[in-house]
Amino acid sequence: MKPSKLREIEMSCTCFNLRKATRAVTAVFDDFLAASGLRGTQFTLLAALYQSETATVTRLSQALVMDRTTLTRNLKPLQDQGLVRVSPGEDRRTRALSLSAKGRRVFGKAVPLWEQAQKQVIASLGKTNWDGLMKHLHLTSERMNPY
Repeated sequence: MKPSKLREIEMSCTCFNLRKATRAVTAVFDDFLAASGLRGTQFTLLAALYQSETATVTRLSQALVMDRTTLTRNLKPLQDQGLVRVSPGEDRRTRALSLSAKGRRVFGKAVPLWEQAQKQVIASLGKTNWDGLMKHLHLTSERMNPY
């Protein structure tokens, strides 16, 4: 493979660059959220559950554009910590997810830390760039969502 082709991939591959940016932003949120005991990915799961109150694994995975297996694996530590409850769903094939009282408390304590991380990201990018990024990310999620 020619070095020029590798450089082209590095500079223009959507997936490569989105994942690289995601890792950089996630590191900022992880640093700020560390005092809460949560990672950025865990915070987003708790936020999605807090908003929906109760969700099935399938519905939550679709809302987060996340594979069910990955979601289940990511929920396991939250369940082990007593932050997320998993109970039988409406039929044998489904499981209902909800935040426990402890999960609501931990999430509530993490929100101010999330706000600090959010302000840091916006300040680093500049408000205009951040606004544009949000617009393009929402559009990308909407158009590329397989669900």
